Amino acid sequence: MERQLQSIVGCEIARRTDAGHTRFAEYMASKTVSHLNDAVENFQSVLEQCPVGHPDRGAALTNLAWSRLEGYIHKDLQDIDSSTCLFRDALASRPHGHPDHPLSVYHLTEALNWRYDYQRTTADICESVQIYRELLPLCPEGTYLRSIAVGGNGVDYVISECNDLPIGTSDEGIQLRRVVLELCPPGHQHRPRALDNLGWVLCIHFERSGDIDDIDESIQLRREAVSLCPEGHPDRVTYLINLAVSLSNYRFSHQGKSEDLNEAISLLKEALRLCPVGHKSRDTSLDNLGGALINHFKQRGDINDINRAISLYREALVLRPPGHYRRDTTLNNLALALYTRYNNLDASDDLNEAIDLYRESLRLKQHDHPERHRTLRNLSAALCSRFTQTPKNEDVEEAIALGQESLTALPSLHPDRHFSYMRLREAYLSRYRVQHNPADLSLAVENFRLASRHPTQGFPERIQEAIDWTVAAERHNHASAQEAYKMFFELLDRHLATRSSIVARREAAAAFRRANALPVDAASCAVRCDSLREAIELVEQGRGQQWSLASRLRTPLEDLKMTHPKLADTFSELSKHISDAQGHAVGADRTAADRAAIEYRRLTEQWDAAVAEIRNVQGFSRFLLPPSYEDLQVAARHGPVIILVSSKYSCSAVIVPKSGEPHHVPFPSLALADLEMLKVNFARAIRHASLMGPKEPRKDLVVLLRRIWDEIMLPIVNVLLHDLKVKARSRIWLCPTAAFTSIPLHAAHPCRTKADRSGRELCLEDIYICSYTPTLSALIRARQTMKMRATPSFVAIGQSQPGAGQGTVLATVDSELELVHTLVPPNTKFTSLSGEEATQAGALEALRCNTWVHLACHGKQDPEQPYNSRFAMRDKPLTLLDIMQNDAPQAEFAFLSACHTAVGDEETPDEVIHLAAGLQFSGFKSVIGTLWVVDDDVAKHVVEAFYTRLFKGLEEEGGMMDCTKAASALNHATYTVKNKVPLEQRIVFIHIGV
Repeated sequence: MERQLQSIVGCEIARRTDAGHTRFAEYMASKTVSHLNDAVENFQSVLEQCPVGHPDRGAALTNLAWSRLEGYIHKDLQDIDSSTCLFRDALASRPHGHPDHPLSVYHLTEALNWRYDYQRTTADICESVQIYRELLPLCPEGTYLRSIAVGGNGVDYVISECNDLPIGTSDEGIQLRRVVLELCPPGHQHRPRALDNLGWVLCIHFERSGDIDDIDESIQLRREAVSLCPEGHPDRVTYLINLAVSLSNYRFSHQGKSEDLNEAISLLKEALRLCPVGHKSRDTSLDNLGGALINHFKQRGDINDINRAISLYREALVLRPPGHYRRDTTLNNLALALYTRYNNLDASDDLNEAIDLYRESLRLKQHDHPERHRTLRNLSAALCSRFTQTPKNEDVEEAIALGQESLTALPSLHPDRHFSYMRLREAYLSRYRVQHNPADLSLAVENFRLASRHPTQGFPERIQEAIDWTVAAERHNHASAQEAYKMFFELLDRHLATRSSIVARREAAAAFRRANALPVDAASCAVRCDSLREAIELVEQGRGQQWSLASRLRTPLEDLKMTHPKLADTFSELSKHISDAQGHAVGADRTAADRAAIEYRRLTEQWDAAVAEIRNVQGFSRFLLPPSYEDLQVAARHGPVIILVSSKYSCSAVIVPKSGEPHHVPFPSLALADLEMLKVNFARAIRHASLMGPKEPRKDLVVLLRRIWDEIMLPIVNVLLHDLKVKARSRIWLCPTAAFTSIPLHAAHPCRTKADRSGRELCLEDIYICSYTPTLSALIRARQTMKMRATPSFVAIGQSQPGAGQGTVLATVDSELELVHTLVPPNTKFTSLSGEEATQAGALEALRCNTWVHLACHGKQDPEQPYNSRFAMRDKPLTLLDIMQNDAPQAEFAFLSACHTAVGDEETPDEVIHLAAGLQFSGFKSVIGTLWVVDDDVAKHVVEAFYTRLFKGLEEEGGMMDCTKAASALNHATYTVKNKVPLEQRIVFIHIGV
């Protein structure tokens, strides 16, 4: 009976299904609504006979859904929601693995697409694109379902509609763009648009998160979009501009890399070329190129850039007349360009026009306009400038109100809050300078603090704010000055750590024009506050950043390995990976450079995490942190270190003794300008002496050395002898800064007889054995690595005939190498490298494989690019960068018989970037360098006297060569040859290191 019933029901289902299809076909042919109603009635009846679990329920749901959907499409039925629900139920009845599952997935997308087409509900098209992501892998190539799914009414429709959706920056919005891009494989017509849209979403997301990964990915996506649209493609201009925006407005603004700005300008110039007068995108091209040129002007200072930017904006404004939806943006940008020019040329007409333009731009912006906060703060800055020019109280009051309004318009982590804080502190500071209300100064300092600490703004802007903070605090004698200096050093250190090469770090530091004096200014500030320990810490942190960032990858880990070997190995491995990656993020291929930069940042994030883990280990809480005074005092274990501070605020010395507190030695009669003049006079006197005969008296030089003694070194010697009880003939180390680095402090000499006529007064080198050190940390590192002593091997490298363009023939080089060979103990392995063998690669290998080196050749310090300072070799120069990258931990001693090997770089906060310091960094513990030009004819006398003294008695005593005796040997040598060698050639040599 039951089987008969099932058979009857089955026949009824089949009959009503066939009837439904017949009537539906008639409807599709005639569009007679009664036929549609009959079809729907039949399909509804079938569905009622197919309960959940029935094998035909999926088909019944689908038939009913299709009939209702077609009625809706042809406007014969009003309800599409029921069709969508029916398709969802059909899909639920056909799970993964069901032969009709792909077809049901497709049917649901059709319903969603039609509902979106009529109702424009964003959720429908977003769901549809997610479903297509699942559907396409289920549709093999060549199948009918594949052909309809990828057609114009299928996935292409969904992609096109999603590309036209407003840009959403939520996680869901970003994911939607990623799915759309996934549906546009290479070769797909919509891929460029999908790439660009995802790029935009990431840019806007970056504005709220400050995550640089967003911008890096945006640039990668937009590079591909540009590459897919060759010249002649209708969308090339759009994608050129958008890539330039990602590079200039976002990454350059956040990181300050000049190559990003230069590339953006190149792209925008091409875009403008493709937009002749009358082109629909010309106004956009003009506007964006103007913005990039403003940034270029701020970086380079070329007035042509800002004038060109103003011209471009004026043309763009004509193309955006009143009523144009982007007129407010161009008004703001033109005002910014005029205000920027005013700040540099002080043209009041520019300032007043900028204020009027800002006001007009602000009137056109609704209160919820996403860029309103920018115009508010820009107008605030312009009014503040006018207040300083013509103090009208209403200007500064309005400036403060506008700054506060711009701040309230932004969420707490928006990167632009930094600029609002900056404008507020400008206004408060301006009002303080006129009205002298201490509360305004306090408010200004608080906004300095907030701006420099704002976590989502890029380092360049925050660093510049910290620099401005130090200037304001010093000018107004505010107690926050030391905090400002510390903030600057912290931010600069973090900024430089993002650069993947030594040269890039130096360039990044040099970009901050007023920063080169901050280490000594910070030390001076601490000295004036009687914080001598802090003065030492600050000058060390500031002057040693280039070296410390490079050397942190070579940190000895013996103590950590004993307690946590796995963690030590992880740190070592990551350090090696970072070291290997350095320099890869540069080059002509910008896409490859971007990928390398992203990889470098990923490695540094892992490295930072490893460092944080190490600092959690007991006893390692200060691992790789800036050293404390106690850490630095280790440098004075074998003799005091004298730090000479030359700042525009004060000049003095701070002595670091073996134990106890540091000692301050003021130079009351010495200002920075005096030191600068002393430096100039020394250079002149040295040049003059080089033209004199060997026996002629060096009167100018004697006068200058006497002044060094009387005004600088004598006060220091008095403290050493009488306060610190440092015995005569002890070793001392000089650590000069800024102008002091170009003055031969070791040669200070009274050059007169004693008052009682009993003989001449003693000079500095009669009393103490002087060495130099670039930083205290450098001296400490050199001593630490002395533990790894290897069997001595000596190489003498000479190049008398350098390659083209590297210098003239040096006639005495070969004889100098022969002389050195005769002086080296015979039981020491000795190698000579000269002539054709003395190439760049050969010299590097010799430096790596030997513990002692004598180098005789041309030396050249490059003041513009100090890492290009070099020794002349047969084929090409051996540069400071080559030397720094040449790890030689077993190396001990180097004698640099070449010119300018210990003269530093004046453009960065670290003035100690020179050849001798580079050799010390690479592993040499003790180095003899030179301050100026060496006369080869007389240098051999110093060389002979030096090695004779250094190796005296070794053969008889069977002792090892000892590089720690080099300073004493040089002291003795210069005294021994005083009747053979002119004064300027005796004092040209200095000792650096242990």
